[in-house]
Amino acid sequence: MAFLRKHMWKILAVIALIAAGGLFLYLKQGGPKNLMPNFRIGYVTVGDLRKTIAASGTIEPEELVDVGAQVTGPVLSFGKDASGKEVDYGSKVSAGTVLAKIDDAIYTASFRQAQAQVLQANANLLNAKAQKIQLQAKFTLAKNNFERSARLRPDNVIAEAEYDSAKSEYESASANLKAAEASIAQAEAQIASAEANRDSARRNLEYCTIKSPVQGVIIDRRVNIGQTVVSSMSASSLFLIAKDLQKMEIWVSVNEADIGNIFIGQKTIFRVDAFPGREFFGKVGKIRLNASMSQNVVTYVVEVETDNSDGKLLPYLTANVEFVLDERSDVTIVPAAALRYLPDEKLVREDQKALYADRAARRKYVVWSMCDGKLQGTEVIPGLTNGLLTEIKAGDVKKGTALITGLSSVSLMAGKTAAGGNPFMPKMPQRKTQNRAQEMQREKNAAASEAR
Repeated sequence: MAFLRKHMWKILAVIALIAAGGLFLYLKQGGPKNLMPNFRIGYVTVGDLRKTIAASGTIEPEELVDVGAQVTGPVLSFGKDASGKEVDYGSKVSAGTVLAKIDDAIYTASFRQAQAQVLQANANLLNAKAQKIQLQAKFTLAKNNFERSARLRPDNVIAEAEYDSAKSEYESASANLKAAEASIAQAEAQIASAEANRDSARRNLEYCTIKSPVQGVIIDRRVNIGQTVVSSMSASSLFLIAKDLQKMEIWVSVNEADIGNIFIGQKTIFRVDAFPGREFFGKVGKIRLNASMSQNVVTYVVEVETDNSDGKLLPYLTANVEFVLDERSDVTIVPAAALRYLPDEKLVREDQKALYADRAARRKYVVWSMCDGKLQGTEVIPGLTNGLLTEIKAGDVKKGTALITGLSSVSLMAGKTAAGGNPFMPKMPQRKTQNRAQEMQREKNAAASEAR
């Protein structure tokens, strides 16, 4: 054991020499044979190309109606939908369809009380009118007596006291008649107030029956039978009805950097996870101006209109939307990486050196392909690009041609190996010079112990 510790560094040196020799033989036999590195390739195709802005959004019904309750009370029952079943999620309803009924006992009693008040007010009006008739007769009599007294008084036919009494009765009857007219007006006002209370009580009673205001589909039912709805400052929400699910909207959040490229009527393509592989189409209908900020990112909501005649799209699905900025049909397409790739000059054919120089100086666009073990360049004029694919407007490239888009991971690893050794070989431990004296002292101590 002490011997191993004493000669450990020698053993490690031998192992390192053996590993270095093996690596040298590996590189000598395998490395130099592959002078041409491995490339990634892409092919020239012919097809359609689109440049788009990608964003995500939520599918929403085009028009929603929130049906609420304006009275307070427990829900007694639900109505029937078009198929005769109890109203529930997905039920199709028409305008006027009964959705639910709330307990109306209190509101029925209030309505009857209001009706009684109207009858009472009408009776008071009749009584006031009858009193007016009586007072009218008294007024007529008092008026005639006063006029007669007024004719006889100048001739001293009647006493002055009798004249004063007739005048007093006339004025009193006149005042009573005006009071009767006021009582009639008051009774009429009471009737109007009682009728208003009756109409209000009738409306509250009608509110106990919740009816659909529109034709549509119920997408949310927010109450159950027996549940008490409470109406305070705002109406309690009971049902959410979509008027027309054949027309849907997508509320898309668009980054402020892209909003300048969005316009009304712009074509859009979107996909949903519920139908993988299928594309849906729409157009921009509205750009909302009330932007929102989240984590210092400003976004705008863009409403995309789409047709849903087949009923495939369901409310609140997540949609991956692409706003089409430009598109081409039946054009030559190459991978965009093929235009970005610049090979090592040593790999290029001799007759291509001038073209390589123009590409290196970025004076021309060039794509590269293999020809007789060397790289051959083809000058092209690019057109529309979406970052991954690029249209070729001019250039001698044919469909199916294999173009080089970069070096493969194998070639990159080989380069690293040639430069700095095999990265997968274990690293030999390196001793530090400052610790060598301590190691020698430990070895001497171990040898002395073994001798004893």
